[in-house]
Amino acid sequence: MAQERRRSVGLPAPCILGIDLGTTSVKVALVEKTNKGPSLVASCTELVQADVPIKDPQLRENEQDVHGIIEALNSCLMTLSPAFTQRVCCIGVSGQMHGVMFWEAGKGGKWTESGSRWSFQPEKVSHLITWQDGRCSPKFLSSLPEPRSHLSVSSGYGCATVFWLLKNRPDFLAPYTAAGTIQDYVVAMLCGREKPQMSVQNAAAWGYFSSLDKSWNTTLLKDAGFPIHLLPEVVDSGDLAGETCQAWHRIAAGTKVGVALGDFQCSVYSCMSENSDAVLNVGTSAQLAVSMPPEFQPVESPDPNSPVQYFPYFDNRYLAVAASLNGGNVMATFVKMLVGWMAELGIEVSESTLYRPMIEAGLTFAETRLHICPTVFGERHAPTGLASVTAIAASEISLGQVIRALCRGVIRNLHSMLPSESLKDAGAKRIVASGSGLCRNEVMKQEVEAAFALPVVYGKVADAAVGAAYVMLKRNYGRTEPEGTSEVF
Repeated sequence: MAQERRRSVGLPAPCILGIDLGTTSVKVALVEKTNKGPSLVASCTELVQADVPIKDPQLRENEQDVHGIIEALNSCLMTLSPAFTQRVCCIGVSGQMHGVMFWEAGKGGKWTESGSRWSFQPEKVSHLITWQDGRCSPKFLSSLPEPRSHLSVSSGYGCATVFWLLKNRPDFLAPYTAAGTIQDYVVAMLCGREKPQMSVQNAAAWGYFSSLDKSWNTTLLKDAGFPIHLLPEVVDSGDLAGETCQAWHRIAAGTKVGVALGDFQCSVYSCMSENSDAVLNVGTSAQLAVSMPPEFQPVESPDPNSPVQYFPYFDNRYLAVAASLNGGNVMATFVKMLVGWMAELGIEVSESTLYRPMIEAGLTFAETRLHICPTVFGERHAPTGLASVTAIAASEISLGQVIRALCRGVIRNLHSMLPSESLKDAGAKRIVASGSGLCRNEVMKQEVEAAFALPVVYGKVADAAVGAAYVMLKRNYGRTEPEGTSEVF
């Protein structure tokens, strides 16, 4: 045994490959286990050029060509050195939870070889109808049966989209015998599965799924004429889906593959060092999440007016999530408005040049009586409640005061959805904050620290690809950090 250990000294550590399939980009990340915890050794991001032209703008359709998404994935993997890919022992995959695509079981992809690399190409597949799809109007959604689930059904959710297709394009589904999210499809192709498995995370995000029973609302759906043969088998988040059926970009055949996960859950997992961490991300939109105690179970009746939803997480736990539609996009809209006004006055300036002076102006005012409700994009729980400005006085209309009030409004709106008291009740002891809309804006940081009665730490970046790798790293190696530093891994 001693001789065997001596031979292993110096050998490269195995790697976990994490993949995130987004609507705007695909990212891959390679993570390895070290004595100090998981370490990122390589990554690549590729923009997705796959948007399908809209045929009828009134339907608000949003579709992507699956070939373009897989092309971006292949491009990412091509950048990784074989020295890394040959060390991959496990693959974790995440992606947009609500979208849906269809394919012919057993004929969804074809494996091809090029330059000693094997990859699969989509065949017999539909477009991906993304989570941003708006074809299911409020009137149409109200005509659907009430789900037996703690989550409501919205446009862009897989089951709602199938219902819409049944009513409006009844011949569309005829060629297809399998359905799933884009990440479910990729895992099925890698494992050579005719039909996909789906994690509890993705199933809950499709609608008509009881996360308490871990089962589809089969009877309800069947009575409504839903093609239940398209529903994937559901397994626990973090389970293995199988093994690669073919060497893939020099990753060995027989490599373990995890069942596909939700991108939001993986993003949270990537930066939640403790289960007592709340995670705040301000990017284009804004999200605040906290892991609920192990005994928590949501009430199985949707409340569309609630600003907080409970997403299945890992190990039968739930995330309480306030997902605001208003984050960094509020600042971007304000900047765009300023640029437009200046152009009307004959002054040409780029949007990028305004951000820094605006933030510096906001920093000169610690207080203002000006009040901005920034919900210019509405909220899911209050779609008709738009933005407003009040307490306008002649002494309160400088650029700095407006910026201060705007940043304060964004954070207080999020705080109203999931306040400090609720975070503490769930066991949160601090807030881990990230996102370009926050970390590049010192005014926004100050408002976070003022609004939330919890310590705020910065530095960790929410990254779904890294999170997917961390999940599989835990499943393969158990604890991956020095004893006593974390409850998550």
